[in-house]
Amino acid sequence: MILLPMVASAEAVEINGIYYNLISKASVAEVTSNPNSYSGSVTIPEMVTYNGVNYNVTVIGGRAFANCMELSTFEIPSSVLTIGDYAFEYCLRLTTVNLPSSITSIGDNAFSFMYLETSKRP
Repeated sequence: MILLPMVASAEAVEINGIYYNLISKASVAEVTSNPNSYSGSVTIPEMVTYNGVNYNVTVIGGRAFANCMELSTFEIPSSVLTIGDYAFEYCLRLTTVNLPSSITSIGDNAFSFMYLETSKRP
């Protein structure tokens, strides 16, 4: 007999140019990768609404912004608790990341192969 772990049902959607996995049972959203890559300035909201349901944005998923070499600035809201593995790998133009004090977990190599000038926690 093979036992497989239960995985929460998630629906990937695009809302205002940002892609999310929406986890209905918990009403939370995880930022996920954009098939066309993110670029320029990205501001993640604390909450998104989809089909009349509000979702708290609590996770920046693994590899969500990996290889987004044209990403220049990034704002993380205080609702985010977790940054996944390799989330910002190879974001070569992203030089400053301000981390809110709400973050309790940063995945392996979340900021690898970057040229960060500053990382701050308010």
